[in-house]
Amino acid sequence: MATRTTISVRMYNVGFGDAFTVTVRRGDETWRMLVDCGVHSQGRARPIRESVRAIIADLTDAAPDRRPHLDVVVATHHHADHITGFACEEWEQVLVDEVWVPFVEDPDDADARRIRGGQAEAANGLLALSERRVAELDGRLPAGVEQARMFALNAQGNAAATDRLLGRNQRGFAAPHRVRFLPSRAEAENRIAVDRVGVVAHILGPSRDIKFLKRMDPPAQQSWPLVRAGAGADSAGRLTPLFHARYITSGQLPGRLPEAKTDLALENLVHDDDRLLRAAAILENAVNNTSVFFVLDVSGTRLLFPGDAQQGAWEYVFSDARNVDLLTDLALYKVGHHGSHNATPRRFVEKDWQTSGYAMVPFGPVRRWVKTIPKKSLVESLEQHHHTVVRADQPPEAVPGHLAVHGDLWTEVTLTATNHHQE
Repeated sequence: MATRTTISVRMYNVGFGDAFTVTVRRGDETWRMLVDCGVHSQGRARPIRESVRAIIADLTDAAPDRRPHLDVVVATHHHADHITGFACEEWEQVLVDEVWVPFVEDPDDADARRIRGGQAEAANGLLALSERRVAELDGRLPAGVEQARMFALNAQGNAAATDRLLGRNQRGFAAPHRVRFLPSRAEAENRIAVDRVGVVAHILGPSRDIKFLKRMDPPAQQSWPLVRAGAGADSAGRLTPLFHARYITSGQLPGRLPEAKTDLALENLVHDDDRLLRAAAILENAVNNTSVFFVLDVSGTRLLFPGDAQQGAWEYVFSDARNVDLLTDLALYKVGHHGSHNATPRRFVEKDWQTSGYAMVPFGPVRRWVKTIPKKSLVESLEQHHHTVVRADQPPEAVPGHLAVHGDLWTEVTLTATNHHQE
C-alpha cells in the first residue's frame, strides 16, 4: 500500500515580492523549502520584518522540538523583492541545511565573476548618473529618474541578505549550511533527489550563454495582447478590429511617409531621463534572466518555480525537449515576475502546460505598474486554459483540503501526490 504524500505551497502576502514555503509530508517524514523572501520598496503589504517573523513563527509551530528548520532555502536571484528579507537578523535562529543560488553568485566561477561584475558596475554607474541628474535639477526627482534609481538599487546585490545566504561576513543562519551554485557544470548535480519524501528537483536554468541572458522581451507573435477599452467581439466571437479597413495598408507605405518620419528626427525628442530609465530597465531584466529556474517533482506531482525568468531564460529551457516534457504536466506554477508581460511565454500557457493546475501570483500593487502588472490578458488566458489563479493581493475563498487562507497574511494550496514513480 502506497504511503500518502501531501504537498503544501504557502504564498505569503509580502506585497510586490516573493515568499513561498513548500512542505512535503510523507508518512512520518517532512521536508521544507523556502523560495525567496523579499519585497519591492514601493509595494509592501507590510514591513518585510513582519513577514519574516510570520514565516519563522509558522516554522516554529510546525517543528516538534520548537526549533524552526528549513531543509532548503532557494534565493532565485538577488533582486530586493526576492531576498531583502534575509537581511533580518531573525534568521539567525533558523536551522537551514542548504541554500540554492544562481551560479552568478559563485566567487570561484569565471563566468559568474564576469556576469556579476558587469551587473554591479552597471548598477553603480546608473546610480551615479541618477544622482547627478537630481543635482542638475536642484534636488527634484522626476518620475523617470526615480524609477531608474529604484531599478538600480534593486539590482545592486542587497549585500546584507546575500552575505547571510552565502554564509559570509559573520552572517548566516543558526548553524553553518551548504551552498549550491546552480545550475552546476556537472549535469548530474542538477537533478537533486530527496528519497525520504520522494522529491526530485530538476534545475533547468539559468543559462551561461549570454545570448539567452540578454534576451528580455518575447517576439511580437508571442506577446500578450493589449486589452483595450472598446475592443469587443462580433457575433461570431471574433475580435472587433481596432481600426477601420481604410486605415490599414497591406503593402509598403508611400515613400513620403517614411521620409517625413526621418525629417521629424523623433529620436532627438527622447530625454536623458528616458534613456536613463531604459538603461536601468535593461539591467533589471538582465538580472531577472539569471533566476534559478526549477521544477519540483514530488512523487509525480510537479511544481514550477521560474523566479523572474524572462524570454531568453525560457527560450533556453525550451531548447531541450526533456525540459519541455517536464512542463507539460504541472500541478502548480509560480507565476514569474508577478505576472508581467515578458515572464510567462504564451506558448507555455497555450501549448506546453497541458493539464489543469494552480497559478499562484505573488503580487502587491505598485502605483506606476498598477495598470500593467499583472498582465490582464495573461491572467485571463490562464483561467481560460482551466487553471485556478490565486493572487496574493486578492485572497480567494477557502476550499477545505485544497485552499487555506489566513487573513491577508498567506494563502496555501494543498496537493496530494498519488503517483510514486519518478522519471
